[in-house]
Amino acid sequence: MDEQPASATGPVDPGLPLDRRAELSEFLRTRRARLKPEDVGLPDFGRHRRVPGLRREELAQLAGVSVAYYTRLEQGNGRNVSAEVLDAIARALRLTDAESSHLTHLAKPKQHKKKTSTPTQHVRVPLRHLLDSIDAIPAYVCGRRTDILAWNRMAAAVFGDWSELPPQERNWARLVFLRPEYRELFVEWEQKAVDIVSMLRMDAGFCPDDPRLSALVGELSVKSEEFRRLWATHDVKEKSYGVKRLHHPLVGDLTLHFEGFKLSDGSDQTLIAYHPEPASPSADALRLLASWGTDATRAGRSADRPGLTP
Repeated sequence: MDEQPASATGPVDPGLPLDRRAELSEFLRTRRARLKPEDVGLPDFGRHRRVPGLRREELAQLAGVSVAYYTRLEQGNGRNVSAEVLDAIARALRLTDAESSHLTHLAKPKQHKKKTSTPTQHVRVPLRHLLDSIDAIPAYVCGRRTDILAWNRMAAAVFGDWSELPPQERNWARLVFLRPEYRELFVEWEQKAVDIVSMLRMDAGFCPDDPRLSALVGELSVKSEEFRRLWATHDVKEKSYGVKRLHHPLVGDLTLHFEGFKLSDGSDQTLIAYHPEPASPSADALRLLASWGTDATRAGRSADRPGLTP
């Protein structure tokens, strides 16, 4: 019996690649479902709708394509679709730039040479030296699949000493969904979870044949109901800056701005740095953490939960 590709909505088999056709189909369907006729200037005659959102014929009308053509595309058949048609559909669906890019990756995938294994991600030595030189604020390098590849002393003080974890566990998705201490660390944990899943969805559109990504999604789908719920939304977005509120076990509440700098060397890596407002309580707290170094998180948890080791 031929193997069937992994489902885009149900639990993912970690032994199979993600199904690009199913991903395309579900992405278009969920984007269409979130729109109402009045959102796009179409009359709503009050007719009962069996499913939420625009009908296929309404979306096809907005995009200027035939219903049959759009139906084939929503069924996952993106073969020979033009960039102009994709742009028209993206405009009709009111897609963001990140969503439009994701749609293009799903419908018109780049041809990659098949590899027997996924290459290991490496951080350039000068970049590691740069991290070490940033000693006042937490900073780290994140790669594909939300893997945490390198970090400085302050990142370990704020987020925990990742060197204590096996390399495969140094991954934001696993930390956020599978380790309860990170649910306590992020004040807006739900938003952090949404951001992580959105990043994985972007990776899935760009590299659906990545076996490690498929294995990660499969593991999280089995172990976390919250991950399954968020994965099924097919939401994608890129977030290169913002604010995170943390509750650190040693110094309490922290409000930190973050900036992400995408590296231009083709490594799919991003340098992320967090910083407080000058002369703020969070700035004072970071200075205190700097004096503790990598022992900060361990000391804080021991104070909160006597006898418990991380």
